[in-house]
Amino acid sequence: EATCITEMSVLMACWKQNDFNDAPCAEEIRMFYNCMAKAEKEHKNQNEDTLSPRGNLPSSKVNELLRRFPQITRYV
Repeated sequence: EATCITEMSVLMACWKQNDFNDAPCAEEIRMFYNCMAKAEKEHKNQNEDTLSPRGNLPSSKVNELLRRFPQITRYV
């Protein structure tokens, strides 16, 4: 899933309007970096619920997956 596309587009448009000079685009650069930092933090938090270094899932993730994909209780 792509993140910060809007901020990146605004930054590139600013650079194009200002002959790729960073000074007039300081606010756009700051907004883009803030967006990227937020996205990286969310991605890191999301990855905490995935495999551990040993390859095991935490119990909360196992329970969530079992609720989403319950076992077949009868044969058709």
